[in-house]
Amino acid sequence: MANDDSDDVDALIDAWSERLPGVDVTPLEVMSRLRRVSIRLARIRAGAFATVGLASWEFDVLAALRRADEPHELSPAQLIQRTMIGSAAMTNRITNLVERGYVRRQANPRDGRGVLVRLTDEGRVRADAAMTELIRREARALSVLSPDDVDVLARMLRPLMG
Repeated sequence: MANDDSDDVDALIDAWSERLPGVDVTPLEVMSRLRRVSIRLARIRAGAFATVGLASWEFDVLAALRRADEPHELSPAQLIQRTMIGSAAMTNRITNLVERGYVRRQANPRDGRGVLVRLTDEGRVRADAAMTELIRREARALSVLSPDDVDVLARMLRPLMG
């Protein structure tokens, strides 16, 4: 499969086709590339967030709060739903972000037993700066595609999200 457009996945497909001649390896054409793109995206994200002193998990929580309507607060249960992580992990994340001054806990006026997590001004500044840098880096990564190709790719990936 050696041509000007070949990549590591082509070599992987060739190798598996030889070792498993009766198996259709076509899914590897897409899924192996998506996996590699996912790894690259994780590196892009980590680099963007590091420019403002955030880890990816910190950004995920701050971003969920930033996307919420003013005053940018959510319950821990809402944060768990929006970030798709477990309760114990969220408790640890909130504690860490409180210690860093990016969020604060306060009593939930609608539920005396609950708390709300609110984005601080510093948390908002960090989230906005991280998102701006992420968008810049992702745009650069996508610049190898035409705007029409980006639209088509976005539309084609939507059903694969489950």
